[in-house]
This record gives sequence, C-alpha cells and structure tokens, in this order.
Amino acid sequence: MKDSLGLYYFPKPADHSLRVYVRMGKSGAIEFRLWKEGMPEVWERHPWIPHDVLSMANDLYHKERNEKADNLSLYDLSLAKLLLSEEKGAEQS
Repeated sequence: MKDSLGLYYFPKPADHSLRVYVRMGKSGAIEFRLWKEGMPEVWERHPWIPHDVLSMANDLYHKERNEKADNLSLYDLSLAKLLLSEEKGAEQS
C-alpha cells in the first residue's frame, strides 16, 4: 500500500493502527520506519533504519535483556523487497 508517507504494510494484519514503511535508502539498503496511529512521536523520533542495523539491535537486545523477544518480527525483509519491486514495476509501466 502507499500513502503520502510512502510504501507500507501492516506488520500485524488485524491491527491497522500500526504500519511499517519501507524504502530503498541512498546506500542501496532497504530501510524501515514505524508509524503508530495516535502516536506521532513514533514517526517523528525514529528515523529510517536499515534492516542490518535492526538485526544487530535485535541481537544485542537478546544478549542484554530478553533472549526470547522477537523485535525483528515487525520488519519483514521479504515483504519489503516485494513491495519495492512492485513499486518499481508500476513506475516503469
């Protein structure tokens, strides 16, 4: 899906109050950014983050705080690639 902020998906399909936006960063890495309805500070305080940085942060969180947490589950790299590919295809049509 796409709106004025960019391409996004719902990481929890039943919950449309949370969105994850995706884009191709200047370095060529796929980047993610959260948006939460009613909480503009989530968007404002958190910049675009490359997937590899999210993965490293998740690993660190496992080691230091909670090895069972799956914070990376919101950031679906396969889905992001699909969205970006479809967008690129639509632009070329």
